[in-house]
Amino acid sequence: MIVGVLKETYPGEHRVALVPAVLPSLKKGGMDVIVESKAGEQAGYPDSTYIEKEATIASSRAEVFEKADCVVQVRLLGANPTEGQSDLAGFRKGQMLIGMAEALTVPQSVQDLASREVTAFALELMPRITRAQSMDILSSMGTVAGYKAVLIAATSLPKMFPMLMTAAGTVTPAKVLIIGAGVAGLQAISVAKRLGAAVEAYDIRPAVKEQILSLGAKFVELPLETGAAEDKGGYAKAQDETFYKKQRELLGKVIAASDVVISTAAVPGKKAPILITTDMVGAMAPGSVIVDLAAERGGNCELTKPGHTIVVDGVTIHGPENLSSTVPFHASQMYAKNVATFLLHLVKKGEIQLDMNDEITKETIMTRNGEVVQPRIRELLGLPAQSA
Repeated sequence: MIVGVLKETYPGEHRVALVPAVLPSLKKGGMDVIVESKAGEQAGYPDSTYIEKEATIASSRAEVFEKADCVVQVRLLGANPTEGQSDLAGFRKGQMLIGMAEALTVPQSVQDLASREVTAFALELMPRITRAQSMDILSSMGTVAGYKAVLIAATSLPKMFPMLMTAAGTVTPAKVLIIGAGVAGLQAISVAKRLGAAVEAYDIRPAVKEQILSLGAKFVELPLETGAAEDKGGYAKAQDETFYKKQRELLGKVIAASDVVISTAAVPGKKAPILITTDMVGAMAPGSVIVDLAAERGGNCELTKPGHTIVVDGVTIHGPENLSSTVPFHASQMYAKNVATFLLHLVKKGEIQLDMNDEITKETIMTRNGEVVQPRIRELLGLPAQSA
């Protein structure tokens, strides 16, 4: 079986779907790899490093489409609205596609893939179960984003993070609030603590309190009913506006007292909840910093401009998009490990073997035999439920 790696075409996307280090494990599993020339260059993996691991370098993108039985990408069509359509004609019947697809946000793109009669998998739909942890790209990329968010905050804040006792006096530690304690939030807590900040964290899911405390941060307790705040996959569930209004009222004082707020609250397939209002920003001290990791979903801050950094009333608000791509070497390394593990789950002795009773396969597969088969995507498209 031949696995093809395409160079990413989404503007600003520097990651690559497979790195040379994972190729020997794929070779052992009966897979050869063909890589579009310079696909890994921006991530720090030149063609020569792939050749050393016995990959073939394709002279053109068309050659990858022609020869690959399975094409792996960082961004499939739905996650690459600007350039993804140009690849559609290259896919052929029966070809397998693997990558991030934004399937729940842009379901029509899945219908477009189905029209090419490909078998496409969305890695962001990976179930949160123990067996799938090594394939969980949301956790991997969240780790990178949480790390980078703290660095952005630290370089923007006109204060130092750690407490320092010097001959010139004592410098008090910066106060950092993390909103949302998923993987990105927990990584942000860890990095901010290592930089010496006084860290607090809040999440509507009560189950994460122990994780927050274990990292040395203080858990922000709010008197809210949060029993139904988590779905079976461990993700936060969307709440009604009454809940969010009460939450904003209670969070206001904590935010006003913080030097840095890093917000990571997102609900899969939905617009991010507004947790930081214009009034809250106005109550923060001049020089304070907000890093809104939910910017790609509209933002947790009412003033966030996705892809931009703005200053309002002396408060700097960062709305970074595709933050993981700004650390492309290690982000690609982690993503590639997830992809390689997933490939080895699907391919046995060089042959694709799809077990539709397996939870990992069943949850991630989007299209097969010209049909959209993922139930949640079918519902979003208004298609009737399929029989078992």
